[in-house]
Amino acid sequence: MNKIVSGAQEAIRGIESGMTLMLGGFGLCGIPENCISALVESGVTELTCISNNAGVDDFGLGLLLQKRQIKKMISSYVGENDEFERQMLSGELEVDLIPQGSLAARCQAGGSGIPAFYTPAGFGTEVAEGKEVRYFNGKPHLLEHALTADFAIVKAWKGDRYGNLLFKGTARNFNPLMAMAGTITIAEVEELVEPGELDPNTIHTPGIFIQRIFQGKDYEKRIEQKTVRPKA
Repeated sequence: MNKIVSGAQEAIRGIESGMTLMLGGFGLCGIPENCISALVESGVTELTCISNNAGVDDFGLGLLLQKRQIKKMISSYVGENDEFERQMLSGELEVDLIPQGSLAARCQAGGSGIPAFYTPAGFGTEVAEGKEVRYFNGKPHLLEHALTADFAIVKAWKGDRYGNLLFKGTARNFNPLMAMAGTITIAEVEELVEPGELDPNTIHTPGIFIQRIFQGKDYEKRIEQKTVRPKA
C-alpha cells in the first residue's frame, strides 16, 4: 500500500481543534519540524499535546504555545521553554507532568493494547495523588493508564512508501513508541526510499503502524544548549 502524501499540509489533514496529538522527539532532537509548522499555519486550537517537552520558545512546540493553540501539555519536562513555564504558572495552560520513564511506558502501553500497568515511579510524590496504589513484593506501585492519541506525528531518518521507518541515533527517542499509539500516525522522513532498500533487520517501526508518510524538507535540527570547549 502506497502511504505517501504530498507534504505536511496534506499529512495533517483531519486534525481538528480539540484533538489529542502525540509528537515524537526529545528536546529538539527528532521532532517533526514540518508538521509542527503546518499545524501552526492551520490555526487549530484547544489541542492536547503529548510530548516529552515543548521545544523552546521560538521552535518546536513552542511555536504552538506562542499562538495559544495548546490547551494541555502531557509531558515530563518544562525547563527549556520560558513561555511553557509562564503559561503553566499563570494557569493558562493545563499541564500533566509525568516521570519520563512512565511517559514512555504509557505511550508503549497505548500502542500495545495494554490499558494500564503498575509502576513504583512517583510513589510518595505529587505524581501519586489520586492514583490507586498496590503492593508487589512489599513495594508500593502506582496504577498508570495507557496514553493514546487521535494523531501521532513522528520524524524518522529513512522510510519507504509502505511506512517502514528507520530512526538515526538519539532521534529514535520517543518516536517509535508514539508511532504505535496514534489512531492515525504521520511520519515525516529525511529520506524516502523504495521498498526493499531498508534492511528488514534494521527497521525500527514497521509500516503497519503508519498511515501517512512524506519526505520533509529544510530541517534546521537546532541544538537546545550548545556547549563547546576551547581548542587545546
